[in-house]
Amino acid sequence: MIGCKGPKSDGPVRYRFFLEQNSLAPSTINVRLAAVRRLAYEAADTGLLSPELAAGIRRVKGAKRLGVRVGNWLTIDQSRTLLQTLSLETARGKRDRAILALLVGCGLRRAELVGLRTEDLRIREEHWVIADLIGKGKHIRTVPVPAWAKRAVDEWTEAAGIGTGRIFRRVNRFGKIWGEGITPKAIWHVVKAAALRAGIQNLAPHDLRRTCARLCHVAGGELEQIQFLLGHASVQTTERYLGCKQELRHPVNGKLGIEDT
Repeated sequence: MIGCKGPKSDGPVRYRFFLEQNSLAPSTINVRLAAVRRLAYEAADTGLLSPELAAGIRRVKGAKRLGVRVGNWLTIDQSRTLLQTLSLETARGKRDRAILALLVGCGLRRAELVGLRTEDLRIREEHWVIADLIGKGKHIRTVPVPAWAKRAVDEWTEAAGIGTGRIFRRVNRFGKIWGEGITPKAIWHVVKAAALRAGIQNLAPHDLRRTCARLCHVAGGELEQIQFLLGHASVQTTERYLGCKQELRHPVNGKLGIEDT
């Protein structure tokens, strides 16, 4: 790295130390280091960097992630309250309710939500779905849409006069719809505003994705089906989203029906 003393291959190590000293999260540090490694690979491939030096840069270890971040899950009552805080008499209220409905009901990520188009909603096996959704890591999945969430989307698109293109658009203070879409940051503001009205603290958009997984599990959904819904490559990731803990007072194997055998 420029400005670093000693061997050039020590640059990424010093860069990682700099990031750690600035209290960045391990995930953020690792993302930035990945960019540096990729740059070293491209530079070596074009002859701008020696293969030995590039190999040394690529061997720099990322920051360790200690512990597991605590998620935030809403109860059924909290989820209802969150959706009921919005006024359906305004275009903005209808849009925000449709956004929250898809976050809670379908477990979508922000980036997936803002890219959603009217043609993505189709009927499969007599049920509305978001077909061939391209999610994180370019994973493709089909997401079932609950009837109540589809109604919320229909109320918004009908009020906004949206027939094609991106489903969610900007709404100005006069209630006029404009633009071709919204940003993930706008989704963040919608969730924060609704949480404030509902009296729910520290709620982020991704917490609604966790809530979707938890409520599916409570309703009797199979772990494998929840994994399909969320688009997780690993079932261990789905288990973390559920936030399950072992229940010893009423163990799952307490009543198997063979007690009298």
